[in-house]
Amino acid sequence: MRAALAALALAVALASSAASAPAAERADASVFGGLGTWIDIYDGALFAAPERTAARIAARGVKVAWIETANDRAPADVMRPAQLGRLVDALHTRGVRVVAWYLPGHVDQALDVRRSLAMLRFRSPSGQGFDGIALNVESTRLRNVGLRSRRAVALAQRVRRDVGETPLAIVPFNPRGLERRPSTWPRFPWAGLAASADAFAPMVYTGGALRGFDATYGYVTRALRLLRAQTGQPDVPIHVAGGVANRLGQEELEGFVAAVADDGGVIGVSLYDWATTPPMAWRELARLGD
Repeated sequence: MRAALAALALAVALASSAASAPAAERADASVFGGLGTWIDIYDGALFAAPERTAARIAARGVKVAWIETANDRAPADVMRPAQLGRLVDALHTRGVRVVAWYLPGHVDQALDVRRSLAMLRFRSPSGQGFDGIALNVESTRLRNVGLRSRRAVALAQRVRRDVGETPLAIVPFNPRGLERRPSTWPRFPWAGLAASADAFAPMVYTGGALRGFDATYGYVTRALRLLRAQTGQPDVPIHVAGGVANRLGQEELEGFVAAVADDGGVIGVSLYDWATTPPMAWRELARLGD
């Protein structure tokens, strides 16, 4: 009973504080721009040699590295903090911006808040923080869809209050994927999340599911148009992540790159993830320029 009351009190506190707090000023979304790449907490080999990893990433012309700090099932609020700190310093030394991302489960609100704010408190050995942070709100572990939506929005609002000048991105559900399978997350809270976000970073995966240039091109183009329509922000900053990288053939890569180029409105592009991106993919991405 006490645990239930505590959870209820937290939910009320989050909702009331978010409702009463004044709208926060937005931060510079350009942090999320340019050619990017992704690292998650399962990429142990990359963290084991952080300086080598940073050198290889920079050599590919990457401008922004998205690095997962934890998810809601991880054993710590920030995984491998010492190695992560070395990686942040090494990337910054090479002129690469670093965005931390956390995957909330929407099941334990207190945990999600604590681990989200841990990204803001983190400091490298030289005292550097992240250039931006991101909430990957895609988890559907919480089966109650309405509660899941409310908690995702409340978490974004809570983090928005504390980020200050640190830019905040939302990694949403793939909008085209939701259009095709709306039962995955009915009434996804686009507007609520957009009210707190400086940018969106949709993972528009086509690899393994769609074949050929035309299918990939159409899917990515539609996803970007849907995101702008659903958020109600035609000029919303978008860093689009394609993938999964090693499941994209040459035609699919060309379709993805062409869709991004023809869209002309995204601020950044990447494939998920660094560990699975083959050389031919880097060659295709290089065609997009900075």
